[in-house]
Amino acid sequence: MRKTRTDKLGNIYETPKGILVAVGGNEDKENDLDVLRKITKLTTKKDPIIEIITTATSTPNKTGDAYLNAFKKIGITNTNLLHIRVRDQANSIEYLERIQKADIIFFTGGDQLKITSILGGSPILEEIKRKYFNEKCVIAGTSAGASAMSDTMIYGGESHEALCKGVVQMTGGVGLIKHMIIDSHFIKRGRFSRLMEIVSSNPGYIGLGLGEDTGVIIRDGHILEAIGTGLVVIFDGYGIKYTNISSLKDGEAIAVEGVLVHTLGKGHGFDTLTREYLKPSGLKKSLRSNA
Repeated sequence: MRKTRTDKLGNIYETPKGILVAVGGNEDKENDLDVLRKITKLTTKKDPIIEIITTATSTPNKTGDAYLNAFKKIGITNTNLLHIRVRDQANSIEYLERIQKADIIFFTGGDQLKITSILGGSPILEEIKRKYFNEKCVIAGTSAGASAMSDTMIYGGESHEALCKGVVQMTGGVGLIKHMIIDSHFIKRGRFSRLMEIVSSNPGYIGLGLGEDTGVIIRDGHILEAIGTGLVVIFDGYGIKYTNISSLKDGEAIAVEGVLVHTLGKGHGFDTLTREYLKPSGLKKSLRSNA
């Protein structure tokens, strides 16, 4: 019987054996490569097998080569590209077998709708989800590849349109993690109001905003550890006391009281089950207790 856990709201989750890594985009691929190094060190293998899925990007060869070169600099030799461009390829037995053997599966950036529309319901995506919940593997994604990880994802709506009802467009995501909305390029593109709108209308959700060259490692499906050079911003709507969103028409400004906002720097963490902020010492304690 699989291990489950219950969050502060009473929601029951299956505990995955794998590790998720969500990155906010533009991670360094030339110099220290810190974020990519941390991803490779999450496995117990010195030279893990990495499969890079380029479905989201419009420049698969250029983008794929950049990651091949980056992982080569780190010393990884078993890095491969999966250029899945149409749904027929998502049914490929060859690609499925490669996913089954992979230690790390990495989704590039681009357009998250390409990930869900091309891979959704396919044998490859179902195998990725099976591996994540049943095997010690790493599933990582950057930019669009990170945004698609949750059961619900953003695919449109910009922050310059302010905190107004109906601005943010959402649809179903890959479903590796529940009750969380992940937004990338968060600081540089000023996307605060996108997550504020979502959390205002869905207080049970965690809004996770990832800066560039920054990400989170998610262990046991709920313990977040910030990595990289920038900020991670967390919006927690659990304590919302009031919002007028249900009485508004689309385009009208949202009023909300009681959204809790946290920022995480490298080495800080957050537990999405207990909604607890984890300072470095608390994060280390949580990681030890869940080891």
